Amino acid sequence: MTVLAVPPVRPRRLAYLGTPAVAVAPLEALVDAGFDVALVITRPDKRRGRGGAVQPSPVKEAALRLGLPVGHQVDDVLTAGVELGVVVAYGALVRPHVLAVVPMVNLHFSLLPRWRGAAPVERAVLAGDHETGVCLMQLEEGLDTGPIYARVGVPIAPDETAGSLRHRLVDVGARLLVEQLAAGLRDPEPQTGEATYAAKLDPAEFELRFDRPAVDLSRIVRVGGAWTTFRGRRLKVHRAEVMPTGAGEPGELLDPLGVAIACGDGAALRLVEVQPEGRAAQPARAWANGARPACGERFGS
Repeated sequence: MTVLAVPPVRPRRLAYLGTPAVAVAPLEALVDAGFDVALVITRPDKRRGRGGAVQPSPVKEAALRLGLPVGHQVDDVLTAGVELGVVVAYGALVRPHVLAVVPMVNLHFSLLPRWRGAAPVERAVLAGDHETGVCLMQLEEGLDTGPIYARVGVPIAPDETAGSLRHRLVDVGARLLVEQLAAGLRDPEPQTGEATYAAKLDPAEFELRFDRPAVDLSRIVRVGGAWTTFRGRRLKVHRAEVMPTGAGEPGELLDPLGVAIACGDGAALRLVEVQPEGRAAQPARAWANGARPACGERFGS
């Protein structure tokens, strides 16, 4: 096991490691609070969007806007003269030889040790958790295994989407990060409790399989990217709600106007907003007025 570099109590000169949009607000908060961000490390530019043009990561865009130096190699922090590295959704492990020289903290969007890994927000929603949160932890070799400096719990509303939850967690996390660094880092406490792993979502997990309980399907919709098929064509589902009773065969349309579909637990999923192939998102009732589905027609493969 690598001997980790020890963070100073009140670090001022920082390196920042992050890549996606969720890592932008914490970077901006550090700069606004007066911390000296000497270097930003982010994942290399990649092809993004429909056009396939090479684009920088959201963190790189923000760093350039803020006038901060940007690099793509983690080893660059070794010569940047920084007191601490701050990691927020960087997207790759930091190698032990770096951690032995530069102390690092990690802002993670769950209540560790629950939901270690790549998709903590989505997994919390899919599991039906009533609470999640943000942890500031010491970065070590293991995946999200380091001891905790501070944590803040955040309740999950019954109908909350992963997008809205993520936005709230980022706001809470940015404040927590600045407060902890300004107040001074004390000895972190080891994680306690049963660990769970938040694996990256597989594309197959977004398909609505109506032999499952309606509440499970509503959670998939709340994560974003849910889809089913109707008359052999894909239908994206952006919003849906659970109806407590829906007697019928799984996938069977029970109410053409209300677009209620029977599920495997005897409840139903009512589609609220959908997007047919090649068209814009629209209210499910407007889609039904055009498609004219009939009672007994089936959704899903």
